[in-house]
Amino acid sequence: MKTALITGITGQDGSYLAELLLKKNYVVYGIVRRSSSCNFERISHIQDDIKLIQGDLLDQNSLIEAIEDSKPDEVYNLGAQSFVPTSWNQPVLTGEFTALGVTRLLEAIRLKNKNIRFYQASTSEMFGKVRETPQNEKTSFYPRSPYGVAKTYGHWITVNYRESYGLYSCSGILFNHESPRRGLEFVTRKVTDSVARIKLGLLKELKVGNLEAKRDWGYAGDFVEAMWLMLQQDEPDDYVISTGKAHSVRELIDTAFSHVGLNWQDYVVTDPKFVRPAEVDVLLGDSSKAHEKLKWKPRVKFEELIMMMVDSDIKRHESSAKL
Repeated sequence: MKTALITGITGQDGSYLAELLLKKNYVVYGIVRRSSSCNFERISHIQDDIKLIQGDLLDQNSLIEAIEDSKPDEVYNLGAQSFVPTSWNQPVLTGEFTALGVTRLLEAIRLKNKNIRFYQASTSEMFGKVRETPQNEKTSFYPRSPYGVAKTYGHWITVNYRESYGLYSCSGILFNHESPRRGLEFVTRKVTDSVARIKLGLLKELKVGNLEAKRDWGYAGDFVEAMWLMLQQDEPDDYVISTGKAHSVRELIDTAFSHVGLNWQDYVVTDPKFVRPAEVDVLLGDSSKAHEKLKWKPRVKFEELIMMMVDSDIKRHESSAKL
């Protein structure tokens, strides 16, 4: 029976990954930050099956203690300040969590047990102002936000520890992946939640930024399987994980509104305050390497994903209205 330690276990990816590992009979530990208000909503259904320990990516000693207490075979670093707009408002904090937090965790592994296998959550935002389309593992990085810059550091320090200390450390360069558990601040969930409220008469309009930005959107439940597969290989390596299909924010909105029988143009307002200081226009991934070496492929299509999210948000608001 293997043991895994997950940072960011209360987030979207952490909750799906914990579910997957439990099904594979892992002992699952999760690091949670000490705070006066903890949000365990995403893991409430499995909270009795996992073990939560306090720790913080800002605090080296707490990470060393977490490694000592859990004695993991695998560590998945999903914890970060991961909302791109916030990274402009809090660039230093984003760097501490999202960049240096990776180094602290790798150092804890190096000091306590170099046989631990380590997964780093990298991101397509590292490609930023893309140098080629689609993007693969060899595409150069040009991040366009403090978040993208911090993630690029985290990616390269993971490579560095692999090459310098022989750690089994690898990065998954994941393109956008969504689900009903996505935070309300992210554009996909903002759209699906707003569509649900408009349909139920709880909201009159949806304000958005750049309608033409294109992203390669997949389902988080599919993507966490790729994370696990990366740590089961003979040799550590880095992989792009994506669907290989890009859709615009306009398509996202149209799909969501059409699902509930509404015309999006009657409700959507563009607002300049939601436009990024430095825009990333198109992100489109090439996952050929993951298909070949990991035997991984996405299952849920874009339209299915958006409809799943809209249905979930409608159900949630209907349940709240009955309380």
